[in-house]
Amino acid sequence: MTDIKHLVCPHCHKTNRVPADKLSAGGNCGACKQPLWPGNVLELTGQSFAAHTGRSDVPVLVDFWASWCGPCKAMAPQFEQASKEWRGKVRFAKLNTEQAPGPSGQFGIRSIPTMILFQNGREIARQSGAMNQAQISQWLQSQGVR
Repeated sequence: MTDIKHLVCPHCHKTNRVPADKLSAGGNCGACKQPLWPGNVLELTGQSFAAHTGRSDVPVLVDFWASWCGPCKAMAPQFEQASKEWRGKVRFAKLNTEQAPGPSGQFGIRSIPTMILFQNGREIARQSGAMNQAQISQWLQSQGVR
């Protein structure tokens, strides 16, 4: 029997059932027909945050950031590069703490940038401070993500 994973569409936020061995192949959403793995980091809102972190079997790495934060701006291209390396294994997303203060308060974000790794609605790990692409990848590996 094929192992099925739940993956939330980055466009319409519907949950898709995808065979685990097909996750990295891409594919399109069954509802809106858009790609399940777009070529960029997903921008979350207060509403889409819960859908993506709570209903996905695939790990979701969320970068909590703000537009005025220098280290956040410096880390953004590194985060983007790491997302390409981990495509099909980890969903990379960003949440602007000023535009969506709810999740930031819920998870006690005290400094930015802060990355939190979620899986199946649970926080798996967190890391504060700017990191480069190699450090992000090393950190994910240290959390057991493969």
